[in-house]
Order: sequence, then structure tokens, then C-alpha cells
Amino acid sequence: MGPPPATQAAQNVLGGPLEPCSMDPLTGWCRDGYCRTDANDRGSHTVCAVVTDAFLAMTRSQGNDLSTPKPMFGFPGLKDGDRWCLCASRWREAKELGVAPPVVLRSTHVRALDVIPLEDLVAHAIDPVESS
Repeated sequence: MGPPPATQAAQNVLGGPLEPCSMDPLTGWCRDGYCRTDANDRGSHTVCAVVTDAFLAMTRSQGNDLSTPKPMFGFPGLKDGDRWCLCASRWREAKELGVAPPVVLRSTHVRALDVIPLEDLVAHAIDPVESS
């Protein structure tokens, strides 16, 4: 069984097929595990990040508490080490503040490049870029 049909054409920032970011906790704008986006995703939840305590504290201080569970929305709350699809602009802001979490390039949607230079993502990548 392959990826869901909506993800078949989705590309990651390296030009390959978009890979899942996290199934537990279940992430993604569409809550399908992928950092894909659509016209309704004004935040561009396209960066697959491995969240850190420093990032979670920063985003909480900005009014977006990702640590506290919200059962009414099926949200378990995130902890250090969880993978999550972040808004590209929030990741960029975290980078500017020195708390950018690591990223998974193969699971980061190509649309993240509309907001973040590839070099910045590569500099924070946990999956190596293969040179040809």
C-alpha cells in the first residue's frame, strides 16, 4: 500500500517524494502524518521538525502552546523529541531567535522553500543530504 493519493505528487525540499513526518503523534495540516499543504493552510505547515524544549518554550511564549494536551481537538501535546509539522514562518522565527529545532528534509514539503532558504534547512537537518 503506497502513500495516500493526495501525497503522491507532493515533493520534499530535496526534490524527492514527500515522506511521512509522524504518525504518533499524528501530525500534518490534514492530520495524515505528512507535512503537505493546501490553499486553506494559511500557516504553511510544511516543515517536519523534531521539536525541542527550547522551541516549545519559545512558541509558548509567542502564544502558541504546543506542549499542553488539548483532548477536545485530539491533540496530545508535544514533548522534546516529537516530530511535528511546523508553520514555515514559525520555524524561520525560531531560527532567528537561535532555537530552531532540527528538521527532516525528506519529510519537509517543497513549499517550505517559499519562506525558508534551503541552506537554512540543510544546516539544521537530521537526515544527511547525499551529494552526487
